Amino acid sequence: MTLNLMSDDGVLEEIGQRVSRRRIDIGLTQAELASKAGVGRATVERLEAGHSAQLTSFIRVLRVLGLIDVLLDALPEAGVRPLDLVRRQKKQRRRASGRRKKTDVLAEPWVWADKE
Repeated sequence: MTLNLMSDDGVLEEIGQRVSRRRIDIGLTQAELASKAGVGRATVERLEAGHSAQLTSFIRVLRVLGLIDVLLDALPEAGVRPLDLVRRQKKQRRRASGRRKKTDVLAEPWVWADKE
């Protein structure tokens, strides 16, 4: 089942299992992880059991587990909005204007052809 189709509790359980697996893979006890993350052991237990925890505690645990980049990758930076692109295109110069030549002042004043 994909995470989008899971309930909130189901997602928390999945996150807890993944945190637990990662902790075990890198060879840390819950107490060691808690100490390195600067959180209580009960917080690590709660996370791994699939219960909610404060976001700052979760971030600290992920940092120790080397997973903080994964969290940030899940939330990509905001890109340029299409409307901003259109506005930029309107402001861009499309061609360079050459130097304007000074026109020589006519020796004789200009007149309409039919008035001659």
